[in-house]
Amino acid sequence: MSKRSRLNRRASPGALILLGLCLTRLPAAASPQAVLSFQKYADIAERIRISGLESETAFQMLRELTTKAGPRLTGSAAAARAVEMTRMMMKDMGFETWLEPIMVQHWVRGVEEARLVDTDPPGTSALKITALGRSVPTPGPGLTAPVIEVRSFEELQKLGLRVKDKIVFFNKRMNPAPMDTFSAYGEAAQFRSLGASEAARAGAAAVLVRSATLRTDDFPHTGMVQYDPQIPKIPAAAVATADADRLSDRLRNGAAVNVFLRLGCRELPPVPSANVVGQIRGTERPEEIILVGGHLDSWDLGTGAHDDGAGCVQAMEAVRLIKDLGLRPKRTIRIVLFMNEEFGSSGGRDYADAARRKTERHLAAMESDRGGFLPLGFGIGGSRETFDKLKAWEPLLQPSGILWVRPGGGGGDIGPLARTGTVLMGFVPDSQKYFDVHHSALDVLDSVHPRELELGAVIMAIMAYGLAQEGI
Repeated sequence: MSKRSRLNRRASPGALILLGLCLTRLPAAASPQAVLSFQKYADIAERIRISGLESETAFQMLRELTTKAGPRLTGSAAAARAVEMTRMMMKDMGFETWLEPIMVQHWVRGVEEARLVDTDPPGTSALKITALGRSVPTPGPGLTAPVIEVRSFEELQKLGLRVKDKIVFFNKRMNPAPMDTFSAYGEAAQFRSLGASEAARAGAAAVLVRSATLRTDDFPHTGMVQYDPQIPKIPAAAVATADADRLSDRLRNGAAVNVFLRLGCRELPPVPSANVVGQIRGTERPEEIILVGGHLDSWDLGTGAHDDGAGCVQAMEAVRLIKDLGLRPKRTIRIVLFMNEEFGSSGGRDYADAARRKTERHLAAMESDRGGFLPLGFGIGGSRETFDKLKAWEPLLQPSGILWVRPGGGGGDIGPLARTGTVLMGFVPDSQKYFDVHHSALDVLDSVHPRELELGAVIMAIMAYGLAQEGI
């Protein structure tokens, strides 16, 4: 008899322990029906966990996505391949599937070159850089200009017209002190997003931005620049942290530092693409939807394994686990693989605004977009009453590694659904290594651990099924 068959016949020791945890969270006057309900979900949660960890199917999906489609820059041929590939993957798993067409930006890279001019010994002049998304190209064969270093927008403003015709070098390090590396990232990434227009306001010729990572290495990290439409656009590139330190050392010694910069990137006309949708239709309330998802597009320096191939395969794997275990949710559980998150999350907005949403009611939506690392916690948005209700499910998640359930949930793609009353939520993985690889050539399959990736899918499956049965 298989292990799965034994689990179907009786609760395992782990399930009994989990039941004890669940019962400690029940009110003193809990009814026999409530006890029975928790026993049932405890057993189902364990079956989901065991099935996932035995198969590690999420990693198999991620290998296929990253090797056959590759890096999925919005508007690219690879992104189009990924749309059709994931649609077929979900169809082969037995889900209802369809595409929801959208229009997306189409920015492409070209030559990328930077070097120190006349100041370096031979063989050490090159700087490792990469264009920021939506950057304009450098004029003609490139530009050469003096470099001026700043660490804040206030410092830039004080320099005033002294930055005219210069390359502004934003050298803001990510703060290593916070345990939440996303807070440190947000502080540093503002210079990548807004720095070009702020420097152009004072007449700068271009900007170099220190890569947003806690590591000192030779890998530049890209990301999107947000141009102010009222200000002329100037070229923008990220520089690897090791070269940012080298450049800063030269400037600190008082030397006149000139940099040659050449970028061949350009913006092409928008192209058609699509959000990819798959689902298990609910048996009793099909019009009520529990959404799980990630974003299918990625940056092009690596293969987008963590950002956000991981989230896409976790969403698909979560629903596969539910279906393959023979579970029949009362409400519809839907997968959405959103397109175009990296260039402004238009896929999420288009999904929320689509005409077919008028006949649907999304009860809850969870998004995985923090990498495929070990899950630590679960965030829940909405009212205090909603949080208290879902907090009671914490014991079902703990055997799969969740340490806490706290208020707060959301994401760039599911955010637009909040205006219709959808409760936003999501698991929170360990973030300590995420920005080592984020938006860089290091974001590849080898940086993902199959077991950690699968546990994220397990967590999503347990929550999605519970919500589909119990509602909110």
